[in-house]
Amino acid sequence: MDRTEMREKLEKKLTQKRYEHSLGVEYVSGCLAMVYGADVEKALTAGLLHDCAKCLTGDEKIARCTKLGLPVSDVEKKNPELLHAKLGAYYARTKYGVTDENILSAIEFHTTGKPDMNVLEKIVFVADYIEPNRRPLNEIAEIRKEAFTDIDTCIVHILKNTLSYLETSTAQTDEMSVKTYEYYVKKRG
Repeated sequence: MDRTEMREKLEKKLTQKRYEHSLGVEYVSGCLAMVYGADVEKALTAGLLHDCAKCLTGDEKIARCTKLGLPVSDVEKKNPELLHAKLGAYYARTKYGVTDENILSAIEFHTTGKPDMNVLEKIVFVADYIEPNRRPLNEIAEIRKEAFTDIDTCIVHILKNTLSYLETSTAQTDEMSVKTYEYYVKKRG
């Protein structure tokens, strides 16, 4: 399936706002791929499909992951929105015909990140946070600049903001986000 077909299918599955966000992440992923020498087509595809499972309710996400044998952690049970990334990678493969493991991994880890991400995983993680249709976030201008100048510094900045926000909310913090943050802080020295 080519990206035009993917867009048409995705537009029917997502809300208009979520679809516009997906187009924004697709675009920014392509731009970042050009900066960092990644495969632009793969970045565009991963960016477009990163939220392809976002349209389901929390209970639906848990039920589908359970039925498909995808692991669901205690934190994910309490905050099932996190499951859209893992389920999205599954849907990208089964419903959109994506077979490239780098694209699937970029979709799976676009929310929490993971230690030692490859360039495509970093790109989609960052693009999801900085795309222009997002509501304004703290320090977004600086984060957007970092995205195009030092992606590892950008990842640390995003995760620092995310973890700070989660500390003040009722949502539980996913262990992978903490591990990712610690990895990139240590990597930067």
